[in-house]
Amino acid sequence: MSDFQTINENLRAAMRFFGYATGTGETASLPGGIAMYSGLDYGVFNIAMMDGRVSHAGLTLEQRLIEFAHYFKSKTPRWSLWVCEDLLDQATRRRARQTLGDFGLRAISHPPGMIAPALLPPTGSLPSVDVHPVGDNASQKAFTEITSICFEIPFGIAQAVYGQDHAWQGDYQGFIASAEGRVVSICAIVAAADVLGVYSLATHPSYRRLGYGEATVRTVVAEMQRRTGIDRVVLQSTEAGYALYRRLGFRDATRFTVYLTK
Repeated sequence: MSDFQTINENLRAAMRFFGYATGTGETASLPGGIAMYSGLDYGVFNIAMMDGRVSHAGLTLEQRLIEFAHYFKSKTPRWSLWVCEDLLDQATRRRARQTLGDFGLRAISHPPGMIAPALLPPTGSLPSVDVHPVGDNASQKAFTEITSICFEIPFGIAQAVYGQDHAWQGDYQGFIASAEGRVVSICAIVAAADVLGVYSLATHPSYRRLGYGEATVRTVVAEMQRRTGIDRVVLQSTEAGYALYRRLGFRDATRFTVYLTK
């Protein structure tokens, strides 16, 4: 499996979280793809992703979009599509933006998919953090609050997803990191496609630029490597986190475009 396929497969496994987290959603296999419905009227938590390479020789981009649109039509007008650009052949890629626009989807971000064979050693000293898995009500609340603040998600929506016991009983493993008795950062990990996928890494605004994010991701990755024996790590980077991830040893392997219904 190529690096971009590995990154895409890990992301698909992570996105399944939104199909079960609230208890009112579902995950559906469709011709040419998969859809995760969160049960909420919140587009970025209702997600479609495509299977395999996309070209005129098999199921076309248009045919897949018809399936996705039909699935979400009876559930919510607000949904999103994650596209790994390396899955599109050149002809499909050239016309993808116009095709997706015709289906009422607009591009909202272009996160690079990154991979590291292992994390590089730190270049300086890092603060000490006490990391615990998300499980009880207090840790769920802390994860919810930092997610809401850092990713600008309405608190009620974040609570409906991250504040539920059954949300943390699948493959999506959440962690909170504390320092001096305060929760300072969060991170989630998904082990799938023989890699560890880093998601939801965020630091409370009051504790940024102090090394807590790096300390947290290093501690969480080391714990999951110990549990699973998997060394390679993947993620989709935000603009704010890109410099950190390069310093940790990640390199660009593909690019995603995230589309949202207009």
